[in-house]
Amino acid sequence: MITTKSILIFVLAGLFEIAGGYLVWLWLKESKPAWYGLLGGLILALYGVVATWQNASFTKVYVV
Repeated sequence: MITTKSILIFVLAGLFEIAGGYLVWLWLKESKPAWYGLLGGLILALYGVVATWQNASFTKVYVV
C-alpha cells in the first residue's frame, strides 16, 4: 500500500509540474492571456505541496 501511494503521489506531482510549466510557457511564448500564467503558477505551487505528502524519501524516489 505504501508503494502504491508513493507512486500515485509521484505521478500527481509530475503532472502538476508539467502542467504548471506548460501553462506558464504558453503565457510567455505563445502570448496567451495572463490567467494562463497565474494558473500555471498556482499549479506549480501545488506541485510543491504535493511533494511534501510523500512518506518515502522523495529525493530518492524522484531521482530513480
